[in-house]
Amino acid sequence: MPKIRFHKLAAIAVLIGFAAWMGTGEFSSVGSAADKSVTTDKQAGAGQPEAAKAKTAEAEPKAAPRTVAVVTPPRKTFARAIRISGLTEADKRAVLATRVAGVIEKLPVKQGDHVKTGDLVLMLAAEEKISNVDNAKQLLVQRKAELDAAERLANTGNLPKLQLDTARSNLTLAQSQLDTAQAELDRNEVKAPFDGVIDRIPVELGSSVMQGGEVATILKLDPVIARGEISERDLRYVKTGDQADVRLVNDQKVTGTVRYISRDASAQTRTFRVEVAIPNGDGSIPAGMTAEITLSAEPTNAVMLPRSVVTLGDKGDLGIRAVGKDDKVAFFPIDLVDDTPHGLVLGGIPEDARIIVAGQELVKEGDLVKPVEADQATISKLIGEATAGTQ
Repeated sequence: MPKIRFHKLAAIAVLIGFAAWMGTGEFSSVGSAADKSVTTDKQAGAGQPEAAKAKTAEAEPKAAPRTVAVVTPPRKTFARAIRISGLTEADKRAVLATRVAGVIEKLPVKQGDHVKTGDLVLMLAAEEKISNVDNAKQLLVQRKAELDAAERLANTGNLPKLQLDTARSNLTLAQSQLDTAQAELDRNEVKAPFDGVIDRIPVELGSSVMQGGEVATILKLDPVIARGEISERDLRYVKTGDQADVRLVNDQKVTGTVRYISRDASAQTRTFRVEVAIPNGDGSIPAGMTAEITLSAEPTNAVMLPRSVVTLGDKGDLGIRAVGKDDKVAFFPIDLVDDTPHGLVLGGIPEDARIIVAGQELVKEGDLVKPVEADQATISKLIGEATAGTQ
């Protein structure tokens, strides 16, 4: 009988052991046993009353409230700053033109000259018209003398009343002829319609001009006007008479007064024209210069906070998250009063609100949190920024 090798005996032993385990019928592993236990617990729990279920739920461990840093910032009185872009323009601007055709005989002004109302800017040659005025003046003197003589004779009874009336009519006619001749002569002159500066003269002495031809441009630059467009949202914060700060493109800063606010919005931009009058006695501010106009609204109670605390609410509103007395998160929409280099000036925040300054993006409205006061460095920074912003 041949000998059975060892490895064959080992294989036979393993096979016999496996067959014995299969015969027991215990096939569940650790995971399947746990599933069976869970199933049994669910079946048992299905028959339990609601009170038992509540106790079971309370027994389950809850997540710990998230810790957030909060601060109650100091409140100050701020004036809303409305900044708009604009440009300067002359208070008045007129293009002077001739009323008749002719040759320029007098041109007593040059570009850059300051003139007063009624000053002669240009005169056309008018020898014939000057002669007509002189003749009309002489005739008027003669008619006055005739009327005086007629009145003396009428008073003595040596002149009929009808001849006296004729003398008076002749004097009136002579006065009318003088007025007409003078008006014709005046049509050859171009005078300044208001105080201002001559900005442009496109003609030369001795040149010929047509009727209605442009001969000069005059500007009134005191006051100079800073003009801009204000949005319909900010219109309610501004009124005529308010002071405004204007920063010119050359970094010159001046102060003016709102003198006009349009009541008709632009159809394209839905904005309203605003004019700020700026004293400019020396004429140093020219027309057409780019300017930034800052309008100040009525002061309001607000707080200054870093830009990082502003977030979006569930509805997409811009605001801040704060912690209420019940340690739950609340959201407050904000009113942006001003945007300064030190931070945002925000209105619409309750006075007792504990504003979340760290962790506000990790919580949502209604969450229970664990508020802790922000560190002293953060509080000092907030106080310092608020103080700097009001100086």
